Amino acid sequence: MLGIKLLFFVLKSSDVLQITVPILYHLNECRADQARVGLMHIGVFILLLLSGERNFGVRLNKPYTAAVAMDVPVFSGTHGDLLIIVFHKIITTGHQRLQPLFDCLLTILVNVSPYLKTLSMVSATKLLHLLEAFTTPWFLFSAPNNHHLVFFLLEIFNNIIQYQFDGEAEKEMLRGSGNSNLVYTIIRKRQVFHNLANLPTDHGTIDKSLSKRSKAEAVRQPSLDGSSRAPAGAAAGLAEQGALKATLAATPRIDSMTEKESAHPQPVNIAELSLAEPAGVSRPQEGSTSDAGHEETGGAAAAGQAGPSTSSPGPSSPTPTTSSAATSSGTRSAPPERWVPTSQWVSSWKNKLPLQTIMRLLQVLVPQVEKICIDKGLTDESEILKFLQHGTLVGLLPVPHPILIRKYQANSGTTLWFRTYMWGVIYLRNVEPPIWFDTDVKLFEIQRM
Repeated sequence: MLGIKLLFFVLKSSDVLQITVPILYHLNECRADQARVGLMHIGVFILLLLSGERNFGVRLNKPYTAAVAMDVPVFSGTHGDLLIIVFHKIITTGHQRLQPLFDCLLTILVNVSPYLKTLSMVSATKLLHLLEAFTTPWFLFSAPNNHHLVFFLLEIFNNIIQYQFDGEAEKEMLRGSGNSNLVYTIIRKRQVFHNLANLPTDHGTIDKSLSKRSKAEAVRQPSLDGSSRAPAGAAAGLAEQGALKATLAATPRIDSMTEKESAHPQPVNIAELSLAEPAGVSRPQEGSTSDAGHEETGGAAAAGQAGPSTSSPGPSSPTPTTSSAATSSGTRSAPPERWVPTSQWVSSWKNKLPLQTIMRLLQVLVPQVEKICIDKGLTDESEILKFLQHGTLVGLLPVPHPILIRKYQANSGTTLWFRTYMWGVIYLRNVEPPIWFDTDVKLFEIQRM
C-alpha cells in the first residue's frame, strides 16, 4: 500500500487526482471481469486509504475533463462526480464477486461527502438510484446486513445537506457551495424517503416481500440498471469457465479495516452525541450520524460476501432467526443456514435510520417549491434549480452532526488478503512458460511462534 510519506506528498497537490482517475478507469474497465476481481479490491482499498484524508475530499472538487474515453454517462462536473458515477456502475453492473466491496465503496463516498460541492444532476441521480434500489423491501429483508448500505447512503445525503448546501455549517467551507442538483433530486424522489420511514415491520409484509423476490429470481433477476443479470448471492462461477484465477481470502469487513475518527475534534464528549434513545422513540437523534445502525450488527458487507461472514449482532439487537435446510451429524459439512428476518430485527434498525435532517429539508422546501411552481406557472426545472441555489436552510435544520471519517487501518485480515493475492498472481503469471510443470507447488503460510 501507499507509504505514509508518499501519501502526504501526493495529497498536498492535485497530483492525487492523477492517481485517482487511472484507478477509476481500471475499476470501471474491470468491473465485469472475474479474472480481475483482485485488482478491483486493490484499487478500492487505495481509494479507501485516500478517502480518510480531508485533502482528498477537497481535491475532488476540481473540474473533470476527460483525457481518455471512459464507458460512463456524459456529464459536466468534478472528479467527485466521476467517483460517484463509476461506483454506481460497479454496483449496478459489476460481477457478483464484487458484492463484498459495496460497503467499502459507500464508505469512501461517506468519507468525502462533507467536502463535495456542486454535484452534477447525473451523479445526484445515481445516488438516489442506489437508495431507491437498496430500500426495496425484498432487498432489505433478504440478508442480515443489507440495511447497512442504506445507513451509508443516508449519511452521505446528511453530510452534503448539512455541510455543503449553504455553507454555514462549517467555517472553513465556502458559502453557497450549491448542491442544488442533489436537493432537487431528493425533492423529486421524496417518496423513496417516505416509503423508507414507513417501512412495514409486520411478519406478513416481510414474508410477502421475500416471496415476490423468490418468484423474480426464478425468471432471472434483472440488475439494478435493468439489464439481465444473475440474482444476488448467485455463485461466482457463472463467469467464464476455465479462467485462471487465484483463490482469494474472504474480503475483510469494513469495520475491521477502518477506524472512526472525528474530522474536527471538539471539547464536548462525542459519546454524549450518540444515537442512544429510549424505547418507543421512533424519531432518530442524529448526533453521530448513522453509526449506531452500522455498529448494531457489526458492519459487515452486503449479501453474497465471499467467504464466511464473521459479523454478529450487537447487544441491542435481537438474535436473528435462522433455520437450517437440513442437519445431519453424518455429513462432512452442514448446509448453510437460511436467513429468516423477524419483525423485531427490522424494528431494531428502522428506528435508528438517520432521516431527521432529510425529512426536515423536505418539510421546509417542498411547500416552497410547490408554491413557486403554482404562482409562477413554472414547468422548467432550471427555474426551480435557480430558486434552490438562492435558498437557505440555516437555522431550519437540526444541529450539524460532527464529521466522522472512517480511516483505513491495516490488520491481520487485510495482510492475509494481500499476501494471498500477491503469491497467487506470482504463480499465475509464471504459468507460461510452464516452469511449474511436473512440480508440486503449494502455497502455504509459515506461522511465526
